[in-house]
Amino acid sequence: MRRLAAATVAAVLTAGVLSGCGGEENWAKKCTTTNLVVECEAAQRPLVEDVTGELLGGGTYELKADRGKVVVVNFWGSWCAPCRAEADDLEKTYQATKARDVTFLGVDTRDDKDSAKAFERAYQITYQSLYDFEGRVGLKFDVTQSSIPSTLILDREGRIAAAIRRATTADELQPLVERIAAEAKG
Repeated sequence: MRRLAAATVAAVLTAGVLSGCGGEENWAKKCTTTNLVVECEAAQRPLVEDVTGELLGGGTYELKADRGKVVVVNFWGSWCAPCRAEADDLEKTYQATKARDVTFLGVDTRDDKDSAKAFERAYQITYQSLYDFEGRVGLKFDVTQSSIPSTLILDREGRIAAAIRRATTADELQPLVERIAAEAKG
């Protein structure tokens, strides 16, 4: 009986997260979606606030410290095969765009620290990652955040300008990041 009750609660909570319930509107409905890539006009972009967390390499991170930069946020886990497939493309895009006031942040979820650190070493990831075992930090970025891997691109004002709800490539990600980085500072 307890298992059934626990499964029911988990299903209800998952449905709420996936549908954007809990007082949060599903912002992506107001945007353009093509092939699991969501792009939003400036007026439709939701603001992301109050994101803080523990960095995988030690220390803490506060999103507000990166206000004024384009922030590319990638949700990953070392256990995720598509995450491994896109790791080199993310690092390549980070290296190609960081001089344009673009920063990258990984959000490692449902993982143990040793495996996550080994993943970063193996794929030579040079940008920082938050350690988010339970997925709570991910929900602060986007209440509809439910797929791993996925990538959010925040504009210089801290708003979600684009979301890729699957693995990505440098050929897809870099032009999108460059276009958002080229927008006039608000």
